[in-house]
Amino acid sequence: MSAAAQPPPAVVTGVDPARAPERQGEILTEAALAFVAELHRRFTPRRDELLARRAERRAELARTATLDFLPETAHVREGDWRVAPAPEALQDRRVEITGPTDRKMTVNALNSGARVWLADFEDASAPTWENVIGGQINLIDAFERRIDFTSPAGKTYALKPDEELATVVVRPRGWHLDERRLRVGDRAVPGALVDFGLYFFHNARRLLETGRGPYFYLPKLESHLEARLWNDVFVFAQDHCGVPRGSVRATVLIETITAAYEMEEILYELRDHASGLNAGRWDYLFSIVKNFRDAGERFVLPDRNAVTMTAPFMRAYTELLVRTCHRRGAHAIGGMAAFIPDRRDPEANERALARVRADKDREANDGFDGSWVAHPDLVPVARESFDAVLGARPHQKDRLREDVRVTAADLIAVDSLEAGPTREGLVGAVRVGIRYIEAWLRGLGAVAIFGLMEDAATAEISRSQIWQWVHAGVVLDTGEKVTPGLVRSLAAEDLAGIRAELGDEAYAAGRWQQAHDLLLRVALDEDYVEFLTLPAYELLD
Repeated sequence: MSAAAQPPPAVVTGVDPARAPERQGEILTEAALAFVAELHRRFTPRRDELLARRAERRAELARTATLDFLPETAHVREGDWRVAPAPEALQDRRVEITGPTDRKMTVNALNSGARVWLADFEDASAPTWENVIGGQINLIDAFERRIDFTSPAGKTYALKPDEELATVVVRPRGWHLDERRLRVGDRAVPGALVDFGLYFFHNARRLLETGRGPYFYLPKLESHLEARLWNDVFVFAQDHCGVPRGSVRATVLIETITAAYEMEEILYELRDHASGLNAGRWDYLFSIVKNFRDAGERFVLPDRNAVTMTAPFMRAYTELLVRTCHRRGAHAIGGMAAFIPDRRDPEANERALARVRADKDREANDGFDGSWVAHPDLVPVARESFDAVLGARPHQKDRLREDVRVTAADLIAVDSLEAGPTREGLVGAVRVGIRYIEAWLRGLGAVAIFGLMEDAATAEISRSQIWQWVHAGVVLDTGEKVTPGLVRSLAAEDLAGIRAELGDEAYAAGRWQQAHDLLLRVALDEDYVEFLTLPAYELLD
């Protein structure tokens, strides 16, 4: 092919060379950029079609306010098939730790004693260019065992030299997010293809040689057709890079309500590359609110913290997930324990640890093969719960949970909850939303807020519940009706409190006014924004 006929490469745009990551050239090689460009040309058009299909399906939900299992895929649900056997490095997943790919977290997660580290380019990582490229550099350094970190206080972090490290499972961004700083022609490349492409290109062969990858978590899928797209991406990437087909393993987060009705189909589409499903509880609640936000009173969720995993519709979701996974030979991974231990308050710490312990005991006894934590101090707590059930076994996929019978109606029986919206819940949604968005705009995706490790799902739930309560005319436990005026008043009061607490200088150094304004925009605008990270991304440096 002549030079004139060569397809355009992926190019970096809008990045100040003086502020670019120091080792950017190690990641953005000519060959890596050509690979990402080819992924874009082959798969972005289908991505666009699937995003349009999401909008069509949402419009249908607005008309019908119901969901059902797909009649056209009944043969998949009734068929006799299983996913590919798990590789040795993913046989035992009893404790997984999650977090962004910054340098400190990379060291701490790998050293944590967890079996798996979800190395997150998605909800726990704000997509600054430093985070996008720096995370790739940090993972390569970790695989080469040359990574360390020294904090501003002088504390040094390094990998433990002679101990087995956590297996890395990378979570790229969801299909809906573009990476505006990497373009092919006049189009931005989807962030999912950037994160996957750069990681796979640089690490697939290295990981295969060590028997520990390449492995991925797939976020925010809304249908089995989106899983099919990922499977085609895997097949092409393996062929293009000379990697044997079936080398990739993917765990899918069932964190949208529509995906909950297509668990079997999602595993089937990925069956040569599937590793399991995960119960992504926070995004799942966000998805329910988003999809049924205007469907009437029976879909109004109470305060976020009132929706526990023992709620009937959440039990239906998790038990169906375990049954589906084990029937098909896949791992079932439980949800996040987001509590951050506070060693300064032993009494409060023990109460919180007891709640985490009860949550992990329930998951292990329900048949899950592992679960998530957000903090290294929670690894032994979760491990104890799963050790008690698993013993020396790597998993409990032999528990088929044939006792589970879940109907389509069970999954959306939101009105089975007795709790209702409260003023405290509304105040909490405003306070957490402002604090998380402010940190995100400064490049932090995993943020400690009021004793919990929060990610983007936190702000999504907060602003979605505010939107739903306003539009449903919810009356709180205090007798107040949720109106735009009440929300604005609470937000102004919180912003004034933050300023008084921080002082003028520290307040000015943050992005508090922007966070306040963005929260009100996505919580109160008549037109509901599908993901708040879309307008937030436009404000990101």
